[in-house]
Amino acid sequence: MEYKEGGENGILQVRMLGGFSMSWNGERLAGVSKTKETQFVYLMQLLLHYLKEGVRREFLEEVLFGDREIDNIHNAMRSVVYNAKKKLQRAGLPGVPYIVQKKGIFYWTDQVAVSEDSARFEELIERAGRTEAPGEKLKDLLEACYLYRGEFLPQQAAVMWVAGEARRFRELFFSATKEAAELLRGNRDWQELKKLGLHAAAADPFQSWEALTIEALTALGQYEEAGRQYNNTVDFYTREQGVRPEELRELLEQLRKRMNHQYAVLDIIQSDLAEKAEEQEGGYLCAYPEFRGIYQMMKRMMGRGGQSVYLMLCTIMDGKGSPMKGSSALEELAERLERTLCQSIRSGDVVCRYGRGQYLALLVNTTRENCRIVQKRIDEKFVIGRQRIRVQYHVSGVSNPDEEEEGF
Repeated sequence: MEYKEGGENGILQVRMLGGFSMSWNGERLAGVSKTKETQFVYLMQLLLHYLKEGVRREFLEEVLFGDREIDNIHNAMRSVVYNAKKKLQRAGLPGVPYIVQKKGIFYWTDQVAVSEDSARFEELIERAGRTEAPGEKLKDLLEACYLYRGEFLPQQAAVMWVAGEARRFRELFFSATKEAAELLRGNRDWQELKKLGLHAAAADPFQSWEALTIEALTALGQYEEAGRQYNNTVDFYTREQGVRPEELRELLEQLRKRMNHQYAVLDIIQSDLAEKAEEQEGGYLCAYPEFRGIYQMMKRMMGRGGQSVYLMLCTIMDGKGSPMKGSSALEELAERLERTLCQSIRSGDVVCRYGRGQYLALLVNTTRENCRIVQKRIDEKFVIGRQRIRVQYHVSGVSNPDEEEEGF
């Protein structure tokens, strides 16, 4: 049955991809939008997801009650089912036996139609696999991809049956998106490819789907927008994971080759290149791709100019002396380190964020002793009171990276 966002009268609409909700006649059922999951929610998720095969009593009891010591677990199970029926009836569903038991297996009644997004998602992908006509195949694949709005029941990712289904649906989404993208390339439908890339990146993060959007923007001739998307993506990946997707490297090279601008006279170009006055204070803060380009240029210039340039890595350390990773305060501390670092170096030095809680600084025309002075300035501004959190420094000469020094 086709899943329709917003509901359809007489059909119980169930969402499980990207979050759980149940709607009847356009109204969300009470009790399924709470942060804390309930036995009613667990029961409904299982029964409505496994509509055809049903759910064994033993498995239901295991999910609902876990390892809790219950004198009569069958009575407890009957109580949960009874309360669920009352809740559904109060929500306006027809007065029928909603939950049916046959030979130790619980089923959702066939008297109340159900439309579940994950079932529709799988049905569309299976139908696309059987379809030979490219147009029909693409239509089904795109509908399936846009139905996938996130991981299957994300709030229960640690539950074994949910984790298995989440992994299966994620793999189906990955394959469907790849196939749909290939068909869109063949049709040269760059607008739809851009839309698909944006959706996929939001629904399935850290899978390099941003590359589809950048590819589409480049094909449409929107090079500057593609460049901004590239920089934002690199910043996001390095901030959250400390890595850069390999797929984006090739796209950057394509972008560089195809980037063009309208003809303009030199003074207009120079005006466009210039920084604003308020941007000229402190170190030059940029994204990693820009930093990499500046680093490479500096290394070339040193061969003929005799400048001394040092690369400094700053890492936020927790009270135990380990790199800080999972703390909720890390983002705030990283922003403080960014401000402090930019204020502690000269305007000719360069800064970029490298990973979560890490920054790189390129210190130009300086000495190792001056690097230590910069570290001391940062510590004086970053460490507050008796705060045990500190910054660890690694410094390396750009001309001779083997000579690395660790500072504390």
